Amino acid sequence: MSLHPKRAAESLTISTQHILPNDTNALGNFFGGRLLEWMDTAAAIAAQRHSNRVVVTATVNNVSFKEPIKLGSVVTLEAKVSRSFNSSMEVFIDVFVEDMVTGKRRKCNEAIYTFVAIDQNGSPLPVPELIPETEEEKARFEGALRRKQLALILAGKMKPHEAQELKALFLQD
Repeated sequence: MSLHPKRAAESLTISTQHILPNDTNALGNFFGGRLLEWMDTAAAIAAQRHSNRVVVTATVNNVSFKEPIKLGSVVTLEAKVSRSFNSSMEVFIDVFVEDMVTGKRRKCNEAIYTFVAIDQNGSPLPVPELIPETEEEKARFEGALRRKQLALILAGKMKPHEAQELKALFLQD
C-alpha cells in the first residue's frame, strides 16, 4: 500500500472550551492537568487525521505554561502535525485565550507531543510524509528533526556525533 503525502493543514484540529468552576483551583486558575488532557486529545485527533490510523501518545516533548488561564475564559486549542517520520508524528498544540469583549486572541500556552500509529497488535505502522506549506509549518517541520535527534540522544538511542541536524547548529564549515 502506497502512502500519499498529506499537507499539514489536513490534520488541523480546533477545540474551543469554556473554563468553568470545576476546571479551576482555589485561585480561579485553570488546572494544568486538565489542559494537558485537552491538548492530548486534540493532538491525538490531529495525528489520526494525518495517519488515518489509531495512534498512541509516545511523548510529551515540551509543555509551556506561559500564563495562567482564568475562570470564565474561552480557550481554543489548535493542534497540527508538524512533521512525520517512519511511524511517528510530531504535533504542535497552540493554546489561545479569547477576550470575549474585544474578540482578540492571545497565545498563552503551547506544547509538542509525539504520537505513533499502531495496528491492532500495537505494532508501529508507517505514516504519510508531511508537506508543510506556510512559513510557520516550514519552521516547525525543520525544527522537528533537531528535536527528535535531541530526544534520541537524551534517551541514549543516538550518539551525539550521529545527530547531523544538531551538529549543523553548532559547527560552521
